[in-house]
Amino acid sequence: MNVVSVSLGNGVDLPVVGLGTYKLRQDETVRACVSTALECGYRMFDTASVYRNESILGTVLKDLLPKFGLERNDIFITTKLDPKDHGYEKCSKAIEKSLTLLQTSYVDLFLIHWPGVTKTPLDSPRNKELRNESWKAIEEYYEKGVCKLVGVSNYDIVHLEDLLLKCKIRPHVNQVEYHPHFQQRELSRYCVRNRIHMQAYSSLGTTVIEGNKNPLLTDYTVNQIASKRGKVPSQILLSWAILKGFSVLPKSTNPIHIRENFDIFCFKLTKEEVDELDGIERTKKYAWNPAHVL
Repeated sequence: MNVVSVSLGNGVDLPVVGLGTYKLRQDETVRACVSTALECGYRMFDTASVYRNESILGTVLKDLLPKFGLERNDIFITTKLDPKDHGYEKCSKAIEKSLTLLQTSYVDLFLIHWPGVTKTPLDSPRNKELRNESWKAIEEYYEKGVCKLVGVSNYDIVHLEDLLLKCKIRPHVNQVEYHPHFQQRELSRYCVRNRIHMQAYSSLGTTVIEGNKNPLLTDYTVNQIASKRGKVPSQILLSWAILKGFSVLPKSTNPIHIRENFDIFCFKLTKEEVDELDGIERTKKYAWNPAHVL
């Protein structure tokens, strides 16, 4: 099976669509979701220390890969540093712990999950100091081949500027909230200029529900385009992000939705449709906001 991917310049290819696992903590749920995903063609799985499911995911993948005729090097695993583990020593130990829990000798992508440090005031300079120490540890694991790609998540331009001034290894990825209601155009342009791949989470805007309705999946423009193209709203939103150069990490426990979220390469939005979606920007964030982290 050919996996649609993007090359990040160091010989490592990152699949364009992956399965998000946020809030998936029950063994049976993770097993069912991963099994459906592997059957559909997903090859990228996104977890994090704070998700508290690395161990379950590692076990499930170890069990399921042989059943699909796959090996470890056929899939792509991303995990992330818990904000409480910032700092050189803590970060090093956290990487080792994640490897153990995931039952793997390497991860394909390791990210700093948040620019701030747990229980540290947002305006404290310790945030900057400790996350830069974390990056030094991550660089060492990259150089040892334990982290094939390295990057950050929830970094604004100010955080990236500071990192790029000090780093030896540039971040390959910045994973951020991105969808038509929150397009982060300035950040996107900055990352493109600095050759940092943008990866989207909350592509379907599902973190916050307004009036028991998902504001993105019920958006009039999204639904009009979906109806016209014979697709579901999630497919329109994911296709839009990919056309913008992002990779995406849709999450679902519904096998029908898992399949729909991967079945997005059989059509392409027109320029007019992309322009329509560009036009529904609300500057509306549905997840965490790192803007005030020093």
